[in-house]
Formats: sequence, structure tokens, C-alpha cells
Amino acid sequence: MLRVYHLLIAAVLLVLIPVGAKFVLPQLSREQVTPSNNLPTPTPTATPPTTPPSNPNTRAENTWQKLLGKTSSPNGWEVLPCKDNVSLLCVSANGKLLGTVEMGIYPVTNNPDFQKHLTEVGIPFGSPVDLQNPEYQNKVIKALQAWVADLYSTITKDRQAAKAEKIILSTYPPQQTTIGELPALRYGFVGIKPDGGVQEQQIGHVTYDGKQLYVITTSFDPGSVTGSFDKLENLAIFQPYFYAIAENLNLPTQKGSSQP
Repeated sequence: MLRVYHLLIAAVLLVLIPVGAKFVLPQLSREQVTPSNNLPTPTPTATPPTTPPSNPNTRAENTWQKLLGKTSSPNGWEVLPCKDNVSLLCVSANGKLLGTVEMGIYPVTNNPDFQKHLTEVGIPFGSPVDLQNPEYQNKVIKALQAWVADLYSTITKDRQAAKAEKIILSTYPPQQTTIGELPALRYGFVGIKPDGGVQEQQIGHVTYDGKQLYVITTSFDPGSVTGSFDKLENLAIFQPYFYAIAENLNLPTQKGSSQP
């Protein structure tokens, strides 16, 4: 009788175990799959990690869209504001990206060092802007020269600390120019490898409109994510066009204003 009882229990278990598995195993499967279904979908306009967070509406706030004036480029090349980064100008040929130009806009309210340079030349931050006055323009140039000197000093120290091999850094004497209607400086530097090859090269422009510093740069730098060209020869070809683009920017943005 006991053996018959055991057989009945075994028969019941054989019936119940598949039923339990039918309900439990699918539930476990759903618990494993559901999180992956809830993952956010990456957006194609995500800002690169090296770029400060910005308003998601990058197309409407693209810096180059607002400031870009007359442009020129080598035959077959195209120069347009980048679609996925507010600070970049894209340079391409035959649909392939060759390099980018980066524009940084920095409020002087957050830059005590440049405020000091302005005070030293006689136009403290907050002074009226007088672009028609040659004396005012000369003072702006002197303040910008001090800014470039600070930059060169910082870059030299940074490269000396970062490079295991000996890189010879050579800076270019700043050249006075204009960006739109603003007095500006053109500057740059090159890093030479011990064997004579170019490790990096950067060229840039800087100007001041009474409120902000505008820094426009491009480079050949294998370690750079933005504001650079993949090939040194392409940077060399684009260099004179870069100068012309910078000089034709629509600056200042508020023409005729005499207050910062």
C-alpha cells in the first residue's frame, strides 16, 4: 500500500513540475530581457566628451551659423557648420571629413587674468568699447598679446610635463589682424619630434569685443578629438582659407554699441 501511495505522489509531481516551470521560467526570462528593452536609444547628435554640455537644440544655437561670414575653400572642398557640435566648423571633401575648426567664446567676467591685462593697458573690464579709436584698438592688441604670452607659457609647461620623448616646441610671433571689425591677433605653435617630424601644429586667432574673448583654432594633433585635421598636408592647404574665414566673421555681434 505504501508503495502505491509513493507512486501516486510521484505521478502528481510529474504533472505539477512542468506546469510550474511553464509559469516561472518565462517570468525569469522576462526579468532578464526587460532592462535591455528600457535602455535609452543613443542620439546621433550627442556632444563629444571633450565638449562642455550645451543646449540639446544644437542646430538652432550653432555658433558658426550666427557668426560665419564669407567663406572660401580649395576646389572640391566644403566648409559648413557641423551639425552635431555647436562650436565646430566642418571641412570636408567628397563627403569625407578632413578636419574641423573650433570656436570658443569665453566671458571675461570669468577670467580675472585677462581682466588684469585690460587694467594694465588702461581699459579696465567694463570700459566703453570704441572701435573707431586707434588708441583703444592698440590697447586691446596689447592685452591680447599678454593673453597669447600666457597661453604660450602654459602650453610649454604642459608639453614638457606630458611628453616622455623630447619634443621641441616652437611658438610663432603673434601677428596683428582683424576678425570682422575687431582688432585681433593670429598666433600658433609647432611641436617637432627628435627625428625632425611634426608632432603637432596649432594655428589660431583671438579677439575681444568688450565682453567676451573669441578663440578660433585648428590644428594637426593626433591626440585631439576636435578642432584638428587628420593630415598635416590638409591643414597646410586649408591654412590661408582659415585666415580668410576668421577675418570675415560677423563680429562684433552688436554693431554700433559703445558699452560692453
